[in-house]
Amino acid sequence: MTTDLPLAVRTVPLDPEDAAALVDLLPAEHPLAWVRRGEGLVGWGVSATLRTRGVTRFSDADKWWAELAARAVVEDAVGEPGSGLVCFGSFGFDADPGESLLVVPRVIVGRRGERAWVTTITEGPFPVDPPVLAPAAAPDAPRDVVFADGSRNGEDWMTVVADAVARIGRGDLEKVVLARDLVATAAEPVDVRWPLRRLASAYPMCWTFHVDGLFGATPEMLVRRERGLVTSRVLAGTIRRTGDDTRDLALAAALARSSKDLEEHEYAVRSVADALEPHCSSMNVPETPFVLHLPNVMHLATDVAGVVHDAATVSSLQLAAALHPSAAVGGTPTPDAQALIAEIEGLDRGRYAAPVGWMDADGDGEWGLALRSGLVEGSTVRLFAGCGIVADSDPEAELAESQAKLVPVRDALT
Repeated sequence: MTTDLPLAVRTVPLDPEDAAALVDLLPAEHPLAWVRRGEGLVGWGVSATLRTRGVTRFSDADKWWAELAARAVVEDAVGEPGSGLVCFGSFGFDADPGESLLVVPRVIVGRRGERAWVTTITEGPFPVDPPVLAPAAAPDAPRDVVFADGSRNGEDWMTVVADAVARIGRGDLEKVVLARDLVATAAEPVDVRWPLRRLASAYPMCWTFHVDGLFGATPEMLVRRERGLVTSRVLAGTIRRTGDDTRDLALAAALARSSKDLEEHEYAVRSVADALEPHCSSMNVPETPFVLHLPNVMHLATDVAGVVHDAATVSSLQLAAALHPSAAVGGTPTPDAQALIAEIEGLDRGRYAAPVGWMDADGDGEWGLALRSGLVEGSTVRLFAGCGIVADSDPEAELAESQAKLVPVRDALT
């Protein structure tokens, strides 16, 4: 759905208490979410939407958004990132078919620190009053959920990993990220708000998201652009947590010294820094990663930061397009890794491991990678996980890592 009328956008301050639990405000119809540590944005309803696909999916979306924003009439009494006119988006990993979309909701509620706001978007005249906000009725839990192998079972997937390791060993490429899926089937259609609430509660340090059936809690910020500053959180190199604090500290230290994981991480950081450099007048790329502790796993992590010099002409979505696919979700060299993924992975990723997030009328925004995610289609949910494969990768260890990465969404459905 598109609109021929200019959008009328009004943002007014909100009592922070009314936005204390953002995901709890979401109704069943057309919910959208981007939340971390109780802050972020949720929205519902549809004022305008664009569906695009193929090689030009990012440029088509960026052009449509720029034209829509230029025509909009905006009254913004808040002036925070995420206030005023905002769209949510989710993009296809591959160019073929590359199914992607941008959505402009009718209502957006945001919270940042001690400030909160509500935005109403309509076609035509301004709404007289903002909507009355109240927690929505609690969603029903999925019933009788059964899990089954997706495109490949574990043994077959380990064979694919071994094939990739052999090709890396003979010099065909340096790294490839291989994904696998799991299928959950419930007795009735799944209300996506149930896993959203559970993920936001269990993984507060991740970005809990939902756009058009794709939901998850990603630990990886592909790119954030805010008032001339750009940041990207790169994750590569993973170890599963045991639940024993002493043991986990020892595992974290081992991860920080692991030559295999450090090699994988270096490829990912280098790909992000190389893609951002043409857009930045200065950059900070730390020499060594830190260990990010999540409830189920630990990751090697690096925060890349820069000052953009082309913010007037290059939006956050264009930066995300320049970064995608990074070595963290594709591999190195990128063309060789993508070709190998297409040849041996045997999985349609859809919008998994691709940019998901939001953008405002100035082009600022946050785009994460759709990791630790699932796709709801009626009573079926496809869960996704991926692992970076390098020369020293062990197929059994990679299978265990993928199973750990499936835990967040799997647990959220039960």
